[in-house]
Amino acid sequence: MKICLIKTSSMGDVIHSLPALTDAQQAIPDLQVDWVVESAFAEIPLWHSSVNKVIPISLRKWRKSPFSAKTREEWRTYKILLQSEQYDAVIDAQGLLKSALFATRLAKGMKHGYDRHSIREPLASLFYDKTYKISYQQHAVERIRQLFSQSLGYDIKYSLGDYGIADRFSQDFAKKGEELTACKPYIVAIHATTRADKHWPENYWMDLFEQLIKRDINIRLPWGNAEEKARAERFAQRHPDHIQVLPKLTLTELAYQISNAESVISVDTGLSHLTAALDKPNIILYGATDPNLIGAYGKNQIYLHDKGMENILPEQVLDQIE
Repeated sequence: MKICLIKTSSMGDVIHSLPALTDAQQAIPDLQVDWVVESAFAEIPLWHSSVNKVIPISLRKWRKSPFSAKTREEWRTYKILLQSEQYDAVIDAQGLLKSALFATRLAKGMKHGYDRHSIREPLASLFYDKTYKISYQQHAVERIRQLFSQSLGYDIKYSLGDYGIADRFSQDFAKKGEELTACKPYIVAIHATTRADKHWPENYWMDLFEQLIKRDINIRLPWGNAEEKARAERFAQRHPDHIQVLPKLTLTELAYQISNAESVISVDTGLSHLTAALDKPNIILYGATDPNLIGAYGKNQIYLHDKGMENILPEQVLDQIE
């Protein structure tokens, strides 16, 4: 059975789709999935064994220069790739007008999606051949699992969803990740996020790092842009022997780093969802968002939640680590 999954962004949303693929693969042994996803996240689908082909879309880039020759050429290439297959099902798990217009509408096959009462942009449901009522009052992972089960006609085993990628990274680590990881145990501190109100105060991070170093725990700091790198370097300046600023990494390389860590401390960001997908213990700090519906989903995911990040104290994090 060949299906096309439309789930383009963001990182957390893309990762949230993986358990549904694991369910479907168990129910449909010959399942093959082509996945339409934003180019920035094109590595993620290929981590799952059910995915046959990634169809990258670059809406974020194209909208900056929609009429340029390069955009027109990239759009033509994308459209040819998307329409090269006849699918048994096209599942729009994004549920937005942009996904319906620029992906679902163009793909060949029976189109499935949320009904108008189960979707953030109800007009998108007009582009689906079959729609399903799926409650908002549950985690996003469970919503996508239900959308898949109803679209493809199988029952879900109501246990914790399995992302289906943790074993791959743990088993492959020795041959693919050695160059990035030393033998001494470490934790990963994911300190960067896009929204200012999701940041934990820098002095809190430093207080926590001081306590971890006293316990002879090493720390590794990823980053994604110049501002995040500068913050990581400020953290590492006092204790360069214990705090390592990682080089610029691909998502796959970063997944190996997280997979081999003892545990992770993170703010609310896409990498916290990656940590959950890798079954890695994670202490996640939520001050501006409610973790119950969109928090990191998986084993050993510990939420520290308060109104305002400044209300979550380093001592609370240290207690959870210990």
